[in-house]
Amino acid sequence: MKPKKKILILLPDGVGLRNFAFTSFVELGEQMGWEVIFWNHTPFDLKELGYKEIKIQGSARAQTDLLKRAKIEAELDHFTDKFKDPVYQSYKFPFSAKRVKDRIKNGIVTSLVKIHKEEKGLQRLRQKMKVSERKSDFYKNCKNILKKENPDLVFCTNQRPVNAIAPLTAAQDLGIPTATFIFSWDNLPKATMVVEPDHYFVWSEFMEEELRKYYPFITESQIHVTGSPQFEPHYEESYKISNEEFYTLHKLDNKKKYLCFSGDDVTTSPHDELYLQDVAKAVKELNTKGEKIGVLFRRSPADFSNRYDSIIEKYKDIIVPLVPLWEGQGKDWTHLLPTKADLKLQSQIIQHTFMVINVGSSMVFDYIIYQKPCAYIYYNPKNIRIKKDIAEIYNYVHFRSMPSKNSVFWINDEKEIKEKISQVLNGDVSQIINDANKWFQRINSSPAENASQRIWGFLDKIS
Repeated sequence: MKPKKKILILLPDGVGLRNFAFTSFVELGEQMGWEVIFWNHTPFDLKELGYKEIKIQGSARAQTDLLKRAKIEAELDHFTDKFKDPVYQSYKFPFSAKRVKDRIKNGIVTSLVKIHKEEKGLQRLRQKMKVSERKSDFYKNCKNILKKENPDLVFCTNQRPVNAIAPLTAAQDLGIPTATFIFSWDNLPKATMVVEPDHYFVWSEFMEEELRKYYPFITESQIHVTGSPQFEPHYEESYKISNEEFYTLHKLDNKKKYLCFSGDDVTTSPHDELYLQDVAKAVKELNTKGEKIGVLFRRSPADFSNRYDSIIEKYKDIIVPLVPLWEGQGKDWTHLLPTKADLKLQSQIIQHTFMVINVGSSMVFDYIIYQKPCAYIYYNPKNIRIKKDIAEIYNYVHFRSMPSKNSVFWINDEKEIKEKISQVLNGDVSQIINDANKWFQRINSSPAENASQRIWGFLDKIS
């Protein structure tokens, strides 16, 4: 019998759970003859799902984290100069300067950025991060595990965390092939590439071009176009339930049709609660004219604020909040863990709503799988001090992948909300659906339900 190949699936944080632990990814790999072990740096117990796991103890050195911060800053400066585009500066986050310790760290990062410019300087920063991690007990622990397990490949589920550098560097130092998955459709322009593995798995040919554009040292043979497993739950038959069952489960009014308002985090959309209020007001006006509509509100799992509470209470006859089923380990989004139950909930919300309204969310792609439209809000609230101009959001690079402005409905004023909702209810959506499908096919490989199969196919070849 042919011996099984062994893969360690590195989970440096919780975001990879959704794609690789809560889909059929592991089962597909096992069917292809792989021994699949999660190399788990999250508090989530994967043994409860019946998976093999090895817990990782330790974390990146403080020096490595400073180097990572400097790399991101220097990279964004480099992109700004290279492409003559100021948009990359908008991806920078202001540093905290409350404590003396913070100000010292900020000074170190600023100095590092000044002396590491252009491609050569960035390459030195990447090497310095590896050198720094090789000095850590975390790296030594990872190396010992790899020597004991002797896997054929280490696959990292997310290119962003600094805690992924030590495990991948240890694997490379032992001659074990390494790969990473680019987690999100908007990640590459933001300079979130923290690791430097042997292979890169991307959503689409469009993302492959982006990867070569931002990181020209990566060769074509290192990049593999697979699609993202995050959309596979929408094709899961066991997640589909009847309208009656869904309405009963969430105590909805069976005389109403529901739209979804999907919330953003406070940083992305600081006025999100006002947009929810505007949608609720528009729905209320439509209902006075004979419509029967409700709003299912799904907040961002990264939003811990109480900013929506008064709006939900005021429009409790219209808004039904369905809280994301994520598990929190603290009051910070980085300590949040998705759950399999939440994938099911999200899929069912889409199944039983006729459209989604939000500020620039990737939910447009989830909805187009069901051939349902998305409306993007594109106006600033009136009579308040604006914390963030909404135009800044739609200027982000990832929206340039949109093949046509007709890929979504645009709500350019509060008064247009009623019009767009009515347009959807009247079935006037063919242009939007057609162009949204083109957008989805551009940013994610088709068929979307076969992403895991394509990933395993490439992993087989690499090993």
